[in-house]
Parts: sequence; structure tokens; C-alpha cells
Amino acid sequence: QVQLVESGGGLVQPGGSLRLSCAASGSIFSIHHMGWYRQAPGKERELVASISQYGTTNYADSVKGRFPISRDNAKNTVYLQMNSLKPEDTAVYYCNAGVENFERRIETYWGRGTQVTVSS
Repeated sequence: QVQLVESGGGLVQPGGSLRLSCAASGSIFSIHHMGWYRQAPGKERELVASISQYGTTNYADSVKGRFPISRDNAKNTVYLQMNSLKPEDTAVYYCNAGVENFERRIETYWGRGTQVTVSS
């Protein structure tokens, strides 16, 4: 079994910054993609950013240039640096990872989410 634990959410003023972290632990042979999704009240969950095991990144248009994603493979951790935050970035942010276990089976896991609120 694999656990994803997010941290770093909170309340921030518009224009401010937050850094989210997500650490994976458990039965891990390797981690393929890692990423962040978000879900605002009354809206569907959407992709924010993702990063492959080779470092290839993908971003939602709404966060390009503001939310760089990175990962530390040695720590099985993915980060989302959120800059120039806007009220419309308010949402619960979820970590997502494609994990290959020691039986060489790949499964997708989700974290429990961390709340980000952008408000003055």
C-alpha cells in the first residue's frame, strides 16, 4: 500500500505565495507521474500541474508561469510552488501519483487534500 501526504496549504492574501509538498511512502518500486489537482466548491476536479519521472512538466493554462512544479525522486516528494495567488485559486488541492510496486504493477494514488484559500 502507498500513502500520499500533502502539506503546506493555508490562508494567504492575493498576490502571496504558498508551497505545497506531497510525500509518498509505502511499497514503492518507482514513481512514474506525480501531480496536483484542485477542486473548488461546486466545480469538478481539474489538473493543475504534473511532472513525469523524467522531469517533463504539464500545466493548466490558468497557472502557467505562476505555479512551477518540481520533484525530488530521492525523497519521493513532489512540490508545487504557488506564486501570485488569486482568489480563483481557492480550492482543495490533491496530490496524485502513479506508483509502480515491487510486483511491477502500476496504480494511481491520491492524497487526502489540503485547503488553499486566497482572500484578503
